[in-house]
Amino acid sequence: MKTSVIGATGYGGVELLRLLAHHPELEVASIHSFSQTGEPISNQYPHLNSIVTNTLEEIDADHIANTSELVFLATPPGVSKELTPGLLRKGLKVIDLSGDFRMKNPDEYEQWYKRPAAGREDLAKAVYGLSEWKRDSIYGADLIANPGCYATATLLAAAPLMKEQLIEENSLIIDAKSGVSGAGKSPNAMTHFPEIHDNLRIYKVNEHQHVPEIEQMLTEWNENTKPITFSTHLIPITRGIMVTMYGQAKREMTREQLKQIYEESYADASFVRIRQSGYPSPKEVCGSNYCDIAVTYDERTGRITVVSVIDNLMKGAAGQAVQNANIVLGLNERTGLDIVPLYP
Repeated sequence: MKTSVIGATGYGGVELLRLLAHHPELEVASIHSFSQTGEPISNQYPHLNSIVTNTLEEIDADHIANTSELVFLATPPGVSKELTPGLLRKGLKVIDLSGDFRMKNPDEYEQWYKRPAAGREDLAKAVYGLSEWKRDSIYGADLIANPGCYATATLLAAAPLMKEQLIEENSLIIDAKSGVSGAGKSPNAMTHFPEIHDNLRIYKVNEHQHVPEIEQMLTEWNENTKPITFSTHLIPITRGIMVTMYGQAKREMTREQLKQIYEESYADASFVRIRQSGYPSPKEVCGSNYCDIAVTYDERTGRITVVSVIDNLMKGAAGQAVQNANIVLGLNERTGLDIVPLYP
């Protein structure tokens, strides 16, 4: 199937190109940028030299519809909502990596993203693309809202807790840390090398835009869900997210019982690996579409702790987008994603 990538010069877009170059069923027909048109993508990213030979083009919906059947949108917030309705009208399937279609309630989007929301009719068409938990809805859908990176790591960790009602609904605390690539390609004062190297920063305290997205999904699993405490930190690595989650258990259990619940929950999940011992680190999933999870129960405090790690550019963005494309098209969801993590 012919595909197009809009926003190909950002980190998420260029990661899509890396994956699509190996995909046996998806072929990149065109790549598009807002500002850097008319030059080969390899001028911006020399690692793609002789691998991806496409030239960056302007965004022309008619041209895209004539050359492609599927479009990936790796654009900043606020852009996708303007482009997507026209692409859908031309019969294209759209996978949106921005946050524009994740929230069903436009008022919540506007509150957290500080910009106008997409129209209600378009929001109603979107399927939230948390691959492991939304397969039936994703299959055949026209518009997929790819989850955020923090949201993916958090929700995969939290799902069994909430669906099985293992914790007090008002007790969920999430401590999340991300590598610098999660902030995007454009530099800023916080990501400047002297500021982040050998340092650690908390940011967007009580106001991160992934909070309502997480709570929306948690409430779908458990209607008694209460607001979460969610803290995000920037750490001096390029790729990776680690989420450490705490919740007060409703009943006593052993670590083995808890681990069994997670193993049963993800028995059919190709990309979620439950640790038999020890705790995962971001480097162990780097460059792959895996989410590694470890769980434990503290008998002294009665709290459950869950540790979840992903590569923010893969399972947190481009990897999950390709996984969703596979599900939409009825392909094996591992197609093009059988990548062993990079290590060390």
